[in-house]
Amino acid sequence: MNVRQGFAFACLLAAMVGCKDSSTSYLNAQLQGIDQPVPPVSYPELNPFSASSIALGKLLFNDQRLSSDNTISCASCHDRSLGFATNLPANPGVEQRPGTRNSPSLGNVAFQPYFMREGSVPTLEAQILVPIQEHNEFDSNILEIVAELEGDETYQSLSQAAYDQPLSAFTLTRSIANFERTLVSNQSRWDAFIGGEEFELTDEELDGLRIFTSERANCISCHNGFNFTNYEIVNNGLYEVFQDEGLANLTLRPEDEGKFKVPSLRNVSLTAPYMHDGSLANLYEVIAHYEQGGQQHPNQDARIKPFELTFSERDNLVAFLSTLEDDSFGQGE
Repeated sequence: MNVRQGFAFACLLAAMVGCKDSSTSYLNAQLQGIDQPVPPVSYPELNPFSASSIALGKLLFNDQRLSSDNTISCASCHDRSLGFATNLPANPGVEQRPGTRNSPSLGNVAFQPYFMREGSVPTLEAQILVPIQEHNEFDSNILEIVAELEGDETYQSLSQAAYDQPLSAFTLTRSIANFERTLVSNQSRWDAFIGGEEFELTDEELDGLRIFTSERANCISCHNGFNFTNYEIVNNGLYEVFQDEGLANLTLRPEDEGKFKVPSLRNVSLTAPYMHDGSLANLYEVIAHYEQGGQQHPNQDARIKPFELTFSERDNLVAFLSTLEDDSFGQGE
């Protein structure tokens, strides 16, 4: 954001929220970093960027042979047209086995510090193994997958070019991870607005921004930064009793029950239904949950408190969230 636009935006925000300092420092404090552009992607030292690794990963991402009955691929649960997410509460796995969690968007996954809904996996490379061996997802074995794909000349050629070795568990997981690192979403209307372009948000969207950053709704306390998430693992009070115990599944500690990673809100208008189990059908249901102040689970985060919006304020908050939709994201083959 250039200085002139930043100052104008600060004045506009000041007008919306009352007589406050209209300096750019006020703007930065109010928006807590969401006015920052998406940074470039960094690739791990042991898995550097290469066109060959990404080409190999893209093919594997869409290959149903990674599942035990050759019926589903990574793309089955991460649909390009849905922001690389899903429109089902949980996608079925092999043999139509019921899924257990809602599939999150892979948009900007390159910037995530840990993976899975409860943040239990430290790297993208390691995360690739989870759906492969999960009984209700691929129910497969990576060594068996490599053996099945051994005769694929395209895969062998790309693996040699990218990693100087034949296709293996090492090259399979690393190439898919590198393909997923290319799924960067930074061309939304919001990005244009904060990027210094001649672009304006509507009055309704600006009012939604005011609500989003207000102390009353306090959305920004968790959904901040360029990716609209602080990546914390918290209990948002979705239930009084959680069937899926979240982080407690890993730690076995009662104080971790119901804790899940705060998701990014980028492309959120594309990725319904919401929550770790897809139990909230639309953004209005999500807003209603937070207006209610959660279900008062003992581990519920202290930032979740009841508040009230008018009908028009709810509409405007949803309108603001729609500005995070990237029309270019997911386009192409």
